[in-house]
Amino acid sequence: MKQLWAPWRMAYIDDEAREPGCIFCTHYKRDDLRSALVLAQTRHSVVMMNKYPYNNGHLLLSPKRHENDPARLPAEEFIDLNETLRRALEIVREAFRPGGVNLGMNLGKCAGAGIEEHMHWHIVPRWEGDTNFMPVFAETRVMPQHLLESYDRLLPLFRGRVG
Repeated sequence: MKQLWAPWRMAYIDDEAREPGCIFCTHYKRDDLRSALVLAQTRHSVVMMNKYPYNNGHLLLSPKRHENDPARLPAEEFIDLNETLRRALEIVREAFRPGGVNLGMNLGKCAGAGIEEHMHWHIVPRWEGDTNFMPVFAETRVMPQHLLESYDRLLPLFRGRVG
């Protein structure tokens, strides 16, 4: 049997290796936005790449306000978040030409929220045949493009269109 190594996944699995604080509250304030995977921000919203993607181009969108319930966002912030979502979806379709897109928000731990204290949308591009035996038998996903290559492909499309 051959081994497939994915040592970067350990930070996702190991709670002690996780960085402190809320990524949605801190990453957009960093000096190096590329290493933070932040693609764009508006007055009230942030768009970043998912460090542990389900597929190439997997984005996370969140309000800047640390909130876990969309109903508690002020109207202006809710509208900004949804307009940012609309534009990000257009950009993902333009950049990757997927056959479809999964769009979702998991509210609460039992609903699958990995970071339940700060709401966020997932945009996951999908293609015919993008699932195979690897996630089922090896609990591993095969990513055809490096995360920073995807970032560099998306960044120019976000400039001037979001933020």
